[in-house]
Amino acid sequence: MAWIERNRGVFRLLATLLPIGAAAMMFGLRDLITPTAAALVLVLLVVGTAATGDRVAGILSCLAGAAGFDFFLTTPYLDFHVENRGDLELAVLLLLVGLAVSELALWGGRQRSAASARAGYLDGIRDTADLAAGGASQQETIDAISRHILRTLGVEQVRFVEGVPGAEVAVLGRDGMLTADGIVLDPKRDGLPTDRFTAVPVVRHGQVFGYFQVSAAATLVRVKPEQVDVVVLLADQLAARASLTA
Repeated sequence: MAWIERNRGVFRLLATLLPIGAAAMMFGLRDLITPTAAALVLVLLVVGTAATGDRVAGILSCLAGAAGFDFFLTTPYLDFHVENRGDLELAVLLLLVGLAVSELALWGGRQRSAASARAGYLDGIRDTADLAAGGASQQETIDAISRHILRTLGVEQVRFVEGVPGAEVAVLGRDGMLTADGIVLDPKRDGLPTDRFTAVPVVRHGQVFGYFQVSAAATLVRVKPEQVDVVVLLADQLAARASLTA
């Protein structure tokens, strides 16, 4: 997979040429291989390409497989005209199967990425909890939480600021919504503001005694509800530690 990521152009070229080459080879064995068997061979090649999760390569492989099957393995040979209805149906099925597998592979990749991200969020919460339980100083805890918030949100910079956020700062609430200039925004749809800081408040005994100042000035960062839950939990860990040492 790493090779594919580094060489997408080469991989997509191979995804196009391989089914055509296989169909051309089977053309020489057409007296020994039935169209159904040839189609199954091409399906294996197309499915193998589509399963990598590269949508473009999967589509190219599907189209090349269907075209190669039509041109080399259906009568009249070496012609894109198909006389046999069954051969036409095989070509269409080859195309549809490849497209379906490609989409399934992409869906599976997204699910794996989401699961990996959730695992990373939990690791961050557990690490900061272990740090606090191990007797780390408040500054060490703040630094660790800042790093985990930065990694969770994918922003440029995070630092802790004492006191209540000013009116010029957007506030990310526990409900997952963002408030800026009295306007409530959805960070998943609208993203974090790029013209101002965003604050993740740290609340102790119902009072805000500080906040994590988040900077996302260079790019629009959209935040999912589970990411908000994680940064709120991280901020709560600092509040809990401050309550214990107060």
